[in-house]
Amino acid sequence: MNSESLRKILDLEKQRDYADSSVFGGLDKFLRNWSAQAAESVVGAVLLRRFHRLFDSSYTYISREKRRQWVNDVLSFLDEMENKDSVKASPHVKPVSTSVKKKPPVTANKPAVSAGGQSLDSPITIVKGISTALSARFGKLGVKTVRDMLYFFPHRHLDYSKLKFISQLAEGEEQTIVANVWQAQETRPGGRRSTEAIVGDETGNIRVVWFNQPYLVKKLVTNEKIMLSGRVSLFKGHHVFLSPEWEIMEGPDFVGVHTARLVPVYPLTQGLRPRQVRRLMKEFIDRWVGQLVDFLPVELRKRLGLLELPVAISQAHYPEDNATKDKARVRLAFDELFLLQLGVMSKKRSWQESRPGTPFDVEKPVLKQFITSLPFTLTSAQDKVLGEIFHDLGQSRPMCRLLQGEVGSGKTVVATAALLATAANGYQGAFMAPTEILAEQHFATICQLLSKLGQGEGDGYLRSYSGFLERPLRVALLIGDIRQAGKRKIQKQIREGEIDIVIGTHALVQKGLEFHNLGLAVVDEQHRFGVEQRSALREKGFNPHMLVMTATPIPRTLALTLYGDLDLSVISELPPGRQMIKTKWLRPNQRDSAYAFVRKQVAEGRQAFILCPLIEESEAIAAQAAVVEYERLSQEVFPDLRVGLLHGRLPSAEKDTVMASFRSGQTDILVSTPVIEVGIDIPNATVMLIESADRFGLSQLHQFRGRVGRGKEQSYCMLLAENPSEVGRERLDIIENTQDGFKLAEEDLKMRGPGEFFGTRQSGLPDLRMAKISDVALLELARNEAVKLFQVDPGMEGLEHHLLAQELARVWTNAGEWS
Repeated sequence: MNSESLRKILDLEKQRDYADSSVFGGLDKFLRNWSAQAAESVVGAVLLRRFHRLFDSSYTYISREKRRQWVNDVLSFLDEMENKDSVKASPHVKPVSTSVKKKPPVTANKPAVSAGGQSLDSPITIVKGISTALSARFGKLGVKTVRDMLYFFPHRHLDYSKLKFISQLAEGEEQTIVANVWQAQETRPGGRRSTEAIVGDETGNIRVVWFNQPYLVKKLVTNEKIMLSGRVSLFKGHHVFLSPEWEIMEGPDFVGVHTARLVPVYPLTQGLRPRQVRRLMKEFIDRWVGQLVDFLPVELRKRLGLLELPVAISQAHYPEDNATKDKARVRLAFDELFLLQLGVMSKKRSWQESRPGTPFDVEKPVLKQFITSLPFTLTSAQDKVLGEIFHDLGQSRPMCRLLQGEVGSGKTVVATAALLATAANGYQGAFMAPTEILAEQHFATICQLLSKLGQGEGDGYLRSYSGFLERPLRVALLIGDIRQAGKRKIQKQIREGEIDIVIGTHALVQKGLEFHNLGLAVVDEQHRFGVEQRSALREKGFNPHMLVMTATPIPRTLALTLYGDLDLSVISELPPGRQMIKTKWLRPNQRDSAYAFVRKQVAEGRQAFILCPLIEESEAIAAQAAVVEYERLSQEVFPDLRVGLLHGRLPSAEKDTVMASFRSGQTDILVSTPVIEVGIDIPNATVMLIESADRFGLSQLHQFRGRVGRGKEQSYCMLLAENPSEVGRERLDIIENTQDGFKLAEEDLKMRGPGEFFGTRQSGLPDLRMAKISDVALLELARNEAVKLFQVDPGMEGLEHHLLAQELARVWTNAGEWS
């Protein structure tokens, strides 16, 4: 790495008190060019990640204090790199033997920088024909750099490859003809200025109409040869092309962009037109795809029979045929899943091997006492999972475990046992839930379970239990709505080690809170938290054990791929007595029947939920909608029944009052927003009526349905949808006929994709553009290859893995820190 020029500039920057004046035009521009070339000489995934974290940030837009820190960090990094280089170069140092064969650099691999110094990370405005205004429109679609544009794939292709004579045209099919223009004129059907043409070949003539495109008259010159692709309609007994794609044929070797091929259909936004985007993309791919470096090791690519990366990118946009298009998708989908798996495995290795954990004694008598004190017997699945967790807690490396279990499978009991083991070893446990309602319910449940073990006292947000440890076990609830004085008191007790178990929301990760010695962090419904929040909770202690839980069923292969940094435990059975919930999709004209059924159930002493959808992104607007629906139901539909209202904007004390009233049976019907998605436990509630059910995903509908069926009585879920789309109807059909959460999750993933299902933008996962979650074979292949590579070269330091390490660092730096 040639660092001399950078060192000189940084020394000058120090002399000028970090004023960003050492380079004309600012340091950022110099750093972009320097780092693009320097990255080539950084070997190893760990060093590359550090390199990208240092050089992918802006120097210009940070404070002077942060600039000072950054300069010192960069100089330290350069020193480290040069020390490594000098050790390698020294004739007195004997190289360490390794199973990784250090291959000479592959000269065929070109750097991802063009001769003009323009890199794949340059903004798309360097591309001819893309103005600042056009760049802003592409930006709305997530396309900002040259690399983004290469990976801006069409969401489908139109098959215009079937070339026919006019006499062979058939209604309704996508077809292509080559014809001569006989005449073209402007017409005004229905007052719309349009172009109408007559074209013909040796087998006949056909009329063509382009609505709202009068300008085509000047382009369609008589006797010019034209290619048309589209669907043919029948109008007054004659075939007619309505607004087909068209291209003037320019010579015998003409190859179309819009016609006579598999034509890409790109995502659009306001101000972008299909023909414009296709033309730009074709020119762009032809110009830039050759700059791509294939980062897959040659041996791996050839063994798996995968296309080279530039070929795959080109064929994904403009494929020669369907078979080549499929091969391109396989290569690009494999890349995504392979890099995803390598990334999560790297994180796990870094977390567990570079940081020692705290082993707990899991044979303490109090743990057996706790299991014995429970008013029920653990299922065999709970027993198995508890054994896996206790085994992890007894190790000197920190636990990283994902606990998966259906709604009502008993995850909270397992988590309580782990928290108790933590407290029995003199450490603190933290339990983070996504909502205040759920945090309060977990607090109540955990306290109830502990009360079977020993004498309890206290109320509100702080309780203690004695008789089973050397000192009383203290449990606290910490949520945003606690008064400031009470919050400060609990924070002080946590800091001084007087609280053993704290249950809360994101309040647990706020700056004001410090733990005395955090030993276990439990995160419930982990997909509801952003990466930063999970990571922040873990950083509150010195390498605490980590248990993340979810009630969202995830197919095993997918869980191992997306959560490869976590060991997987599954509570695969429900406690005895849990029943099937009868589910019915009702049409709009059955609404009154649904209300009558709710009334009948209430008359028999049961209770019901009526769920209003989160129609708007804004919680405030959703709360207003819930209020309007509550007023309609309580005044017009159920004026004689006791109707309550729950939504996310209610103050905590009011939420508590509403839930306490519903739990005690003083409220007959609870109107709610999706705040009740997880955790609410009302055994007497037997009806879940979901409004606009087509707006929700299958897994979410399954979560809502799981709020009922928790008592002995038969329970029901009714789904109302006013005018569902085709996908919405398919979704409602599936939920009506399927109770198995894992099957529902698989269907949900197929229909919505991983981005919407998991929220990859907040989960820290790289985006998946090509990978289909339903392709289990490719998932398993990518995972197996990642495991093989890790067994041979976990640090990816071999020269044959150099380019792969660079790509891994780039992808995961952009995705954010995974936790």
